[in-house]
This record gives sequence, structure tokens and C-alpha cells, in this order.
Amino acid sequence: MLISLAAAVALALAWLTWQSLTRLEPAPQLSFTLLDGSRISTEQLRGQVVLVNFWATSCVTCVKEMPQLAATYERFRGRGYRTIAVAMSYDTPAFIERFVQTRQLPFSVAHDASGEVALGFGDVRLTPTTFLINPHGEIVKRYVGAPDFAELHALIDRLLPAR
Repeated sequence: MLISLAAAVALALAWLTWQSLTRLEPAPQLSFTLLDGSRISTEQLRGQVVLVNFWATSCVTCVKEMPQLAATYERFRGRGYRTIAVAMSYDTPAFIERFVQTRQLPFSVAHDASGEVALGFGDVRLTPTTFLINPHGEIVKRYVGAPDFAELHALIDRLLPAR
């Protein structure tokens, strides 16, 4: 009897530990101000797979990864995928606008002028920092530095509905 009770307790603890490790963190409830002045909230993005990329015009890695982010967006956008590139508060609107225009970025770009969005995502300070959010509004993956794009593509493909 004592052994079966100990086994039951051990199983319950193992199950609770597994549950806590597999629970995904919800994306913060906030709004992005896009360069055109419109706003979009994380709540409005529910039902889509969303990549939120914090970047800066002065960040060499950010500039280098932008073509890959654009290619990723083009590859998956027809399946319910969205990219929002969030320029850091210390970037100037003129630099951001020039960067977006010269690089012809095909996805949404926001300027986090107040720093509120970076704070909401866990006080992001390093760029690039990228979050992948599933259709349920949960953070599936966080990348600090450039993501492994093959891994990212495989993950996005699994999260999106089949073609």
C-alpha cells in the first residue's frame, strides 16, 4: 500500500512538472503603432502565426537578416502568417522610413517610440530579438540574435494549416 501511494505521488509530481514545462507563455496584450499610423493589437492577430522581430537600423545583424525575414514572409503569408518588425525606441522615424523604403520591406513595420512594446515582451534590449507566436496567442519560440532560418521555417510550417 505504501509503495503504491509513493508511486502515485511520484507520478503526480512528474505530471505536474511536465505540465509546467510544456505550458506556453501568452503573448502580451498590447498594440503596435505601424509606420502608416494605424494600430494593430496582439488580440487582433489571434488565429494567425505571427513573427515579432525587434530590430534597429544601427544593428548589423538586423540589417543582414532583413532579406531572410522578407523571404520568410513571402513564403508563408498566404497561409495565415504575419510579420511585424518593431523598430526600437532609439531609432528615429526618418531612419526607419528610409530603411523600409530602400529595402522595400513587404511586411508590417512598427516604431516602438515609447519602449512600451519592448517592455511588454520582457524588456527586450538586445537586437535582433524575435518571437514566434502561434494562432492561440502563445509564444512558441524566442530567438536572441539571428534565428536559424531552416529551423524557423520548419516551425512555422508545423504551426500553419496544411495547404
